[in-house]
Formats: sequence, structure tokens, C-alpha cells
Amino acid sequence: MISIIIPAHNEKENLEKLVPILIGFQKETSCETIIALSSENSDGSSMFLKKLGIDFLRCEGKGRSAQMNEAVKVAKGTILAFLHADVIPPKSFISDIQRTLKDDFDAGFFSYRFDSEHLFLKINASFTARDGIFTGGGDQCLFIKKTIFERLNGFDENQILMEDFEFFDRLKEHEIPYKIIKSDLIVSARKYKYNSYLRVNFSNMLLLILYKLGYPSKKLKMLHSKLLKTSY
Repeated sequence: MISIIIPAHNEKENLEKLVPILIGFQKETSCETIIALSSENSDGSSMFLKKLGIDFLRCEGKGRSAQMNEAVKVAKGTILAFLHADVIPPKSFISDIQRTLKDDFDAGFFSYRFDSEHLFLKINASFTARDGIFTGGGDQCLFIKKTIFERLNGFDENQILMEDFEFFDRLKEHEIPYKIIKSDLIVSARKYKYNSYLRVNFSNMLLLILYKLGYPSKKLKMLHSKLLKTSY
């Protein structure tokens, strides 16, 4: 079974688009969906999920790392797939994951495209189809065998930003075989709508460089909040 885990904070609008797709997956394949709501979620997501019969957690810990780790503790699947609430998976999502892990890989990611026809965003997305400095970002949807995830001790809950890159660094250190699947997810371009293209890309590059230099995660979070508008 594949456990699809989605950390969310006031993402009701996006969950209304995503959850019906995941329900379709559940009807056709062996998978489950777990929504890990933040402790401060206040947009009515829980009522919406109850009506649809989707499992969700009201997490005690703060930050996506804690939310995802809490969800893993109750996950029934032997495979974990971490999906952002504003990402739409391809129809072949489940079969792509199953096929990859049968081919002697223990983990993987998806390339993606934005829900925008902007030329520069198409260029940005093209880099997600191959290994590079931004490989491992959360929008690429990490999937991994649960035994491997637990061996790596899950996400670092002290890493309140860039937790996906920190986990990927450990995955590489332990030489876990992974694959990038070229079957595009669709990622929301909302941060580009509320911030300029140059500002978003400057922010992404600066935060990644500072993370690689060992900049404290709390300071990274503060800098991120100053650089980008994140309340959509």
C-alpha cells in the first residue's frame, strides 16, 4: 500500500481540488490519503475532510517536518509519498511509484510543470526533469520505502524551512538509489502571481546557498518571510 501524506495549513481551496483526485486513486489502487493539518489550521479543512471520509490529523508539532512525521506514525503503507496541497499528481501517479520501486530504486521524485504558460516558468520547470541543485524540493513529491524513511530517522523537526533538501542530503549521504520520474506533476504558480519572477528566483537561490552554508533554519524562515509574500 502507498500512503499519500499531505501537510497542510489553511489549504482548503487547494484540498478541494486535490482530494477528489486522491479519492479516485483509492478506488482504483491500494493507497490511502492522510492529511496532516497544522495545529493552527483555521479554514474549515477538517469539516470538509470529514464529509469526504478522508483521514486527517490535527498535528501537535509545528512545521511541515513535524506534520509529515506525525502522519508517518499512523500510515499503513509500506511506501510513503509526500505531496504538497497545491500540487496535482498525474493520472499515472500510483503506477509510476510502484514501477520505480520495483526497478531496484528505494526512493524517487517527479519532474513538474507549473499551471502557467509563462515562458520563464516553463524554463524553470524543465530543470526538475534531471538532477541538479534544486533536486529534492518538496514540489517534486518525494516517495520512499517506509523502512528507508525510518532508517533515515524521518524529517528533521528542527529544520523548519528547507526540510526537504535536508532530508535529500541525508538520502544521498546514505547512497539510497533514487529516480526522477518524467511524468509531470502540476504545481501552482501562485507565489509567482504574488511576487515577481526575479524576486522568487533570487529568494530560492539565496535561501539554498545559505542553507548549504549552514545558516540556522529559524533565520532562514525569517528571511523567507521578509523576501516573499506567502499569504495567498
